[in-house]
Amino acid sequence: MEFFGGIQFFLLLILIFVPAVILGVLEKPLQKYRTAASALVIVLVLWPNRGQLISFAAFFLLEFVLIRCYLSLRRQQGEERSTALYRLFLAGSLLPLVLSKLSEAGLGFEIGLFQFLGISYLTFRSLQMIIEIYDGIIKDVRWLDFADFLLLFSTFSCGPIDRSRRYLKDAANPPDRQEYLELVGDGLLRLLAGVIYKFILAILAHKGVVFFQDPQSLLEYIGYSYCYGVYLFFDFAGYSAMAIGTSYILGIKAPENFCKPFVSIDIKEFWNRWHMTLSFWFRDFLFSRFMMMAIKGKWFSSRLTGASVGFLVNMAVMGAWHGLALNYLLYGLYHGLLLACTEIYQKKSVFYKKHKKERWYRLVSWFITLNLVMFGFLLFSGALV
Repeated sequence: MEFFGGIQFFLLLILIFVPAVILGVLEKPLQKYRTAASALVIVLVLWPNRGQLISFAAFFLLEFVLIRCYLSLRRQQGEERSTALYRLFLAGSLLPLVLSKLSEAGLGFEIGLFQFLGISYLTFRSLQMIIEIYDGIIKDVRWLDFADFLLLFSTFSCGPIDRSRRYLKDAANPPDRQEYLELVGDGLLRLLAGVIYKFILAILAHKGVVFFQDPQSLLEYIGYSYCYGVYLFFDFAGYSAMAIGTSYILGIKAPENFCKPFVSIDIKEFWNRWHMTLSFWFRDFLFSRFMMMAIKGKWFSSRLTGASVGFLVNMAVMGAWHGLALNYLLYGLYHGLLLACTEIYQKKSVFYKKHKKERWYRLVSWFITLNLVMFGFLLFSGALV
């Protein structure tokens, strides 16, 4: 059994929905049921590979202990925050993911620990909590809240990446009967859309990927990149739609992950539409903080230079997050370079400022952006390396 991967999972989903809908209609809190149901589903999915289940249990306990310990120490610090202590706990929270990626890359860390489905997405949720504890935004972390937030099975393996404060606000304020029924209706529609995306449109697009497999000519590379990009969108957006729809029925309004990315007229807009929860996470917790440190430390001669370097760092880390294989690293650096060049062009170009709102310019910009995006997917696929 795998998440949203076959008839067994969908039959289990129906069984889980029935008590959830009854509780929701009766206007009863769903948090305890949602957490227990999520734990059950995760165990059933990971059970065939006991190693993954043990790794996840170890990860869960480690992250909770780190968060609770840091919260306690942070309370004692008051306004006098220790940056060194914060970085130590941040590194501790990140360590399982680093070990996992090193192991995947075969770089001598074949220890078998922290190798489980979904570790990347769960790590970002934990990191966000430590960062916001440091900021003084998160004041308390209860066991049930943490388990509910981290375990939600619909977003366990591939997101969307929610934020704890937003999530727990939903958990603490269950909708009334009418609001919940509307959520259920929206959730079912999203589930249906996700099924169509992932099991019909993605499969059709994949036939194009197979057709252009092992491209030799320029036209074959173009065909492969477009088919692969479309396949990736329908497969991932379909999964996200099913995850969001399931979350709705369980009483959580999970954030959107895709918003018509192929209509983007520049690469910055693309990243505001593609895998949005990942993009916004990096924007808020890596890029913005890099920029604040750069400005405070006067690292660069101008903010434009700092932003350009920030884009390169941000996207290089995002590429490494996907994996340490060369194709992922090149994909991250490629998009970092595109974002940096776009930022410089839009800030410095008189031509851009003069024509940016004109229809012909937007059309040309869309066409160029689409082809740059598709070349990026070609890099991501590994067909060039």
